[in-house]
Amino acid sequence: MTGLTLSNVEVIYDKVFLAIKGVSLEVAQGDVVALLGANGAGKSTTLKTISGLLGPERGLVTRGEISWEGKNILALGAPERVANGLVHVLEGRRVFGHLTPDENLVAAFRTGGSTGRLNELKEQVYTYFPRLKERYRSKAGYLSGGEQQMLAIGRALMTEPRLIMLDEPSLGLSPLLVEEIFAIIREINSSQGTSVLLVEQNAAAALEIVRHAYLIENGHIVMSGSADILKQNPDVQEFYLGGAGKVNYQDVKHYRRRKRWLA
Repeated sequence: MTGLTLSNVEVIYDKVFLAIKGVSLEVAQGDVVALLGANGAGKSTTLKTISGLLGPERGLVTRGEISWEGKNILALGAPERVANGLVHVLEGRRVFGHLTPDENLVAAFRTGGSTGRLNELKEQVYTYFPRLKERYRSKAGYLSGGEQQMLAIGRALMTEPRLIMLDEPSLGLSPLLVEEIFAIIREINSSQGTSVLLVEQNAAAALEIVRHAYLIENGHIVMSGSADILKQNPDVQEFYLGGAGKVNYQDVKHYRRRKRWLA
């Protein structure tokens, strides 16, 4: 079914720097998709393009189309996109540190919603993240990194999204916490049918939970396919999954040449 489609999208910062160049990707309804790549490849810019958050960073879509459930949403502001079921969990958690977890959840609930629905959604979040219920009276700024990431995801769920975009949810977390949070992401997808677009540098962890993945480099989508296909690709194994430690990063020309998908 129709979900999110980016068609040949280009973004420029400060009217000078071309950040993403002809990016096309799809996230079908109910699907879990990863956007992988190194630092500065264009992953976060792609998410901000979808969620409508380019403006404060002086970014502008200069070409292409973003379609959500069959409608072009480029003219919509960020709040309207949230109201249409798109939510973006930014890199770095960005919870309201002076508020409690409970108050963070209330702050994300739509204006004019019923108290009954508010309580239902809070209970749903606490079911996914019981640790937040234990800490619901603490200031969010004093939560651990993992708990803050759980709160950021929980706060996004309060908007009742049909597509949740997660920017580096594993950043700064231990492997055990990453495994726990990714398991919850998978559960949210399977139990609610919420589509997920996951931006990650931790390609190994991401490819374990997604069905389809795109690889972006220097603003271009350079490879896409099922998670199994990408995991088996020798270049992805070597440069993104750790390989066998054979990469000589001092030999830049060799490093670039080995990326056969750019040939």
